[in-house]
Amino acid sequence: MASFMDKVDVDSISLDTPIRSDKMPRWERKLLASANKINCTSTRATPCKTPASKGDRFIANRGSLNVDRANRALTHEAAADAENGASNQQTPSNDETSDASEYRSELSSTLLAGAANDDKILAFKHKAPAPEESHQNNLRVLYSATRGKSSSESVSRRRVARHIAQTPERILDAPGIVEDYYLNLLDWSKDNVLAIALDKTIYLWDASNGDITELTTLDGATDYVTSLQWVKSGSGAHLAVGTNSAAVQLWDVTRQKQLREMRGHQGRVTSLSWNKHMLSSGARDGLVLNHDVRVAQHLTSTYTGHTQEVCGLAWSNDGATLASGGNDNLLLLWDARQGVAGGAAGGAVAPAHRLTAHQAAVKALAWCPWQANLLVSGAGTADRHLRFWNSSTGACVNSIDTGSQVCAVQWSRHQRELVSSHGFSQNQLCVWSYPTLAKVTELYGHSQRVLHMAQSPDGQTVCSVSPDETLRFWKIWSAESGSKKRAPAPTSGARSLNHMNIR
Repeated sequence: MASFMDKVDVDSISLDTPIRSDKMPRWERKLLASANKINCTSTRATPCKTPASKGDRFIANRGSLNVDRANRALTHEAAADAENGASNQQTPSNDETSDASEYRSELSSTLLAGAANDDKILAFKHKAPAPEESHQNNLRVLYSATRGKSSSESVSRRRVARHIAQTPERILDAPGIVEDYYLNLLDWSKDNVLAIALDKTIYLWDASNGDITELTTLDGATDYVTSLQWVKSGSGAHLAVGTNSAAVQLWDVTRQKQLREMRGHQGRVTSLSWNKHMLSSGARDGLVLNHDVRVAQHLTSTYTGHTQEVCGLAWSNDGATLASGGNDNLLLLWDARQGVAGGAAGGAVAPAHRLTAHQAAVKALAWCPWQANLLVSGAGTADRHLRFWNSSTGACVNSIDTGSQVCAVQWSRHQRELVSSHGFSQNQLCVWSYPTLAKVTELYGHSQRVLHMAQSPDGQTVCSVSPDETLRFWKIWSAESGSKKRAPAPTSGARSLNHMNIR
């Protein structure tokens, strides 16, 4: 103790001065550490959700990245430079050089699976492998990209922008019309006279002046009109009438006189179609009879092919082919030359084409005015399709599901369009563009299915009739400039045509 005191200068020690030490106090160390941490954090780049104006960081898709390939591609150039430097110091023999080159080529093809040297190092994605030929993807319709053909189809079936009046030009009452899908009770002559059958009576409405004429009323408690059609050639003043009593009558409307009655069917006559002086009739007995109205022995041939009621008949515009539709879901095409070969005895003739695509009664039939061999057919509730046929080959060239029963169809004479009438549940008229089958518009107004349609001689107006007992006139198309004239307006003394009774 004494020795320690001798070495320390007691007088130099002061209690007022702080005790100094070489080791930094703990509180100073914590303060310095926190200051350093703040400085380091402030120098870091803070991530920003909004991309910088000069670009954003590149983040590779590591899930589709081949790390081995990328590593080899990145180090290949450095390794090549190293080899070149070593070769300057020691030049190998030609055999050693070829062996090394062959080894590197073999190693590259094995490790990289034969990939080319210009393959991308960083890849966003790889193309999906092609499926097996037998693989069927049931979700392709729902989850396929709209490119290629699917895109063209989606674009082609968009609605066509063209204004069509959504309300009829005029409405006529038609009380007592028979509600029967298989009948054909409406037709419009080339002389601008509309004929309609209301139960037993046939009425004529002159669209030029609004006059209404009662042509005839059938006798018999159970007899009623089941079909009618104007002659297409000649004066246009002759009307063919089919009845429930299996008779076919021919009327001169100018003189309001029946010219003749033709027999041959065993059931009601539900469809008629003219081909110059030849009149074809289809009936519930499943037969199609061809009548030459100029001679006493009118029956020239019989078309046998349907097993049930024939509810649709239509001769082509050139008179070469007859289309018949029946309640047996069949659409049959008949060659006119075979009908002539049947002879005056009414020999049976087989159809040229038997088309079975429809799944319901085929009633709606119409031939295209600008393509001679194009036929459209429409069927009932179980089918709902419009189908387009090449009558030369019997091939179906197009079709569309309309969503409801097809009752009638008419082609436009001025535009590449057609109109179809439908039943439950909308009871509407649909205008379609052809060949895209884009829906141009839909016309509503009838409260029940639209069973019959007829087109005006100028091709601008379509008349529709329904069991709701109304006739509605729709202005759908416009005539080509200078090619057609409008029907004359009603005279001042004519009755109002906005809403009147056909009787």
